[in-house]
Amino acid sequence: MDGISDEPPTSAVLLDKGHFSQVIFNNVEKFYVPGGDVTCYYTLTQNIVPRGKDWVGIFRVGWKTTREYYTFMWAPRPSNVRGDTAVQQQIQFKAYYLPKDDEYYQFCYIDQDGMIRGASVPFQFRAETEDDILVVTTQGEVEEIELQNKNLLKENEELQANCASLQKQNRDLQEELKKTQELQDALESFRSSTEKLELELNSLRKENKHLKELNECREAELHQFKEQVQNVTSEKEHLETKLKTALDHVDHLQSQLLNCEKEIEDLVHVDQDKTKQCESLKEENNQLCATITQKEEQKKELKHCLEHLRGTEANLTIRLQNEQQQKSDLMKELEEQRRLFQNLQAAKKESDEKNQKLRKENDSLLRRLSKTRGASSSSVVSQANASVPTREIKGFVFRNPYHAAGESQEARAVGIDSVRKCPVCNDIFPDDIDIRDYEAHVQSHLLECPVCNETFITSCQQVFDDHMYCHSLEKL
Repeated sequence: MDGISDEPPTSAVLLDKGHFSQVIFNNVEKFYVPGGDVTCYYTLTQNIVPRGKDWVGIFRVGWKTTREYYTFMWAPRPSNVRGDTAVQQQIQFKAYYLPKDDEYYQFCYIDQDGMIRGASVPFQFRAETEDDILVVTTQGEVEEIELQNKNLLKENEELQANCASLQKQNRDLQEELKKTQELQDALESFRSSTEKLELELNSLRKENKHLKELNECREAELHQFKEQVQNVTSEKEHLETKLKTALDHVDHLQSQLLNCEKEIEDLVHVDQDKTKQCESLKEENNQLCATITQKEEQKKELKHCLEHLRGTEANLTIRLQNEQQQKSDLMKELEEQRRLFQNLQAAKKESDEKNQKLRKENDSLLRRLSKTRGASSSSVVSQANASVPTREIKGFVFRNPYHAAGESQEARAVGIDSVRKCPVCNDIFPDDIDIRDYEAHVQSHLLECPVCNETFITSCQQVFDDHMYCHSLEKL
């Protein structure tokens, strides 16, 4: 059966318990020709919401409940449903499933709850109307027809009265249905709220269980924190004892630093003594070499002191790293030591300047001495002086008066052809040697400071290293 599947949803509600005005059937014929398909036209008003199990059935007039249908078709759901407009629909019943008698039938729209939502006017299934057929009847048949007409008229009046009562009942049922719908809506809302409350109760139970587990974890963590606090307290006491010992050790280092300062003051006094000795050198030129030698020894002692101070500084740095809380104080003390080193270096530079002044005076004396000697020796001395550089070598100048005087004597002893002599290693070169070779030989014995351009002899490597160390302290 096309369009008809399983049994439709019906109800045992009586005929007077329906809403006949929510679906209006249109263009219903008085009769339909048997053997042909019948199309049912109806309108869905805004008072009904179509659902998937709504259906349209053909009922014989006089039915009482929706279970007394003859045939039915599932009502199609409209594609665009709007609550404020009516929707036109249609259903086609196949001829095979239609009634074959000439009884009166009507269309009814039933929702998926089995409730009546609309009904059409009665109609018949017969071949021709009485107007199209010429009927010849007898008097008895006429009387019988008149009796039937009277009966039909009476039945029609009863049907009209029944229809009015049905309309009244329909209005009452609509009000009751509205109340029932409101109750159903309230029940649905109550059910939904109940379900929500049950869900919230379940979530609260889960959350309570989770909170209990968290509480147990928090208690375990609190116990661990208490143990950690006890450990930290014991460790704090241990660190306080260590700090006390470290402070004692720092006090000891400060006493050592005071001793170092006293030693530096002694070195300053020694340097002042050297200054006095340099002043005495202006009057005693013959003691210049011995005084410079003594100065070198004193510089070596100063070097040992500096090395001792380096070791002390390294130890202080290591100890200061271990004791970070006292770092700032010890760094200040180290800065004071560096300033003392700078003062020593400044004093050393002053003594070197005084030595240079003495050398200039010696050069002037040498020139006077050269004038008193012969022309040959004067030329030898001038050649030797021209070939020797004038830069300073650890407190010496190549134009040393004693060195030049000894050189002139050796030149007179060896001869005029051997006047070129290295001022460092005392090697004698012939007069025809290239001046660049001679200068390269002399330069190989020299070390030049890249900072102040002061020149040192290669044999005095330690003095050069101390000089560079002083520059590194100046940068600090």
